[in-house]
Amino acid sequence: MPAAGGPCDLPLRGDSADQIIKLQDAHLKEAVAGGDEAHRSAREAMKGRWRHPVSGMAWYRNAKRDFAALGED
Repeated sequence: MPAAGGPCDLPLRGDSADQIIKLQDAHLKEAVAGGDEAHRSAREAMKGRWRHPVSGMAWYRNAKRDFAALGED
């Protein structure tokens, strides 16, 4: 999903933007826990979105819009 962003090109597939966001969060947690410093800034950005509800919701709305625009493969 293009809106997810991050330091790698791991393909994430799901039926909804919410599912993709959860997969991305799990991937970032796992990568950082495994010592991957390249993923740390993306993990911190994800955590920061939820600490700032107004800007976080704007990101969330954009992610949902971008997911909807992808259509099905």
